[in-house]
Amino acid sequence: MNARVDPQVLRTLSNRHLDALEEETIFILREVAAAFERPALLFSGGKDSLVMLRCAEKAFLDSQRPSGSRGHIPYPLLMIDTGHNFPEVTQFRDQRAAELGAQLIVRSVEDSMARGTVRLARPDEPRNAHQSVTLLEAIEEFRFDALIGGARRDEEKARAKERIFSHRDSFGQWQPKAQRPELWTLFNTRIAPGEHFRVFPISNWTELDVWQYIEREAIALPNLYYSHPRQVVERRGLLVPVTPLTPAREGEQVETRAVRFRTLGDITCTCPVASDAASAAEIVLETLSCEVSERGATRMDDKTSDASMEKRKKDGYF
Repeated sequence: MNARVDPQVLRTLSNRHLDALEEETIFILREVAAAFERPALLFSGGKDSLVMLRCAEKAFLDSQRPSGSRGHIPYPLLMIDTGHNFPEVTQFRDQRAAELGAQLIVRSVEDSMARGTVRLARPDEPRNAHQSVTLLEAIEEFRFDALIGGARRDEEKARAKERIFSHRDSFGQWQPKAQRPELWTLFNTRIAPGEHFRVFPISNWTELDVWQYIEREAIALPNLYYSHPRQVVERRGLLVPVTPLTPAREGEQVETRAVRFRTLGDITCTCPVASDAASAAEIVLETLSCEVSERGATRMDDKTSDASMEKRKKDGYF
């Protein structure tokens, strides 16, 4: 006989789980502030970076300080813009940074193209992978020694291999076989001149955790994350949005469907999924039944091979 589980018990267990994840993330964000001289938080305006930003608010903007001051986030927000980002997301990014009074640094792949450090094989080539070059140029420009990113281990095989404090050599490269152990939340943050760390405070979160936290904390998101009508075509098992950058090809049938984006990035390689979920609570229920990771279900640039992400990460990608 199946016993009925009390929904209130499930809610309590979920909140305890989210509290533990939040506590770990806050600890890591504070550890970065204490251990490094020039850290930055990678902020795209997407759901994972917004979850990190909420944890940063709790870590540093405590309104109960004795002085009465709310404090400030002790590192700038850094965005690497491909030039092909959804305008709704970049507008939301600027709005959120302004609300927090945070310093926002934006560096563009198009500027790297103008300098000749990025060269496209063809004009319509996705620029997502080329962000590595612009990111390394920003690191050199501002002498960042730690970059905080919103990658999670459940997203993709290469990201599952990576430590929370991920060392990068003087060329900005990642060496999977030379990672430092992380026992008892003790992190080795020593670096030589020219080296830096990528730090992933929400590594241990899952997509479901993220959406449960968004629901609990009532975190505002760009509306593209929720169901909306959009013109799409089916291509290689994905729903490709029809835009000036991604027009329908000859012979493809354009449909208007109810879709939402599970992840947001370069328009030329980010696809929505069919969905009627119009709230965080509905997305939580939908996520419980998903069998494909968000990147596997939505990113064209990750479908070239199983090793495509690992190669990009070795070259300096997020």
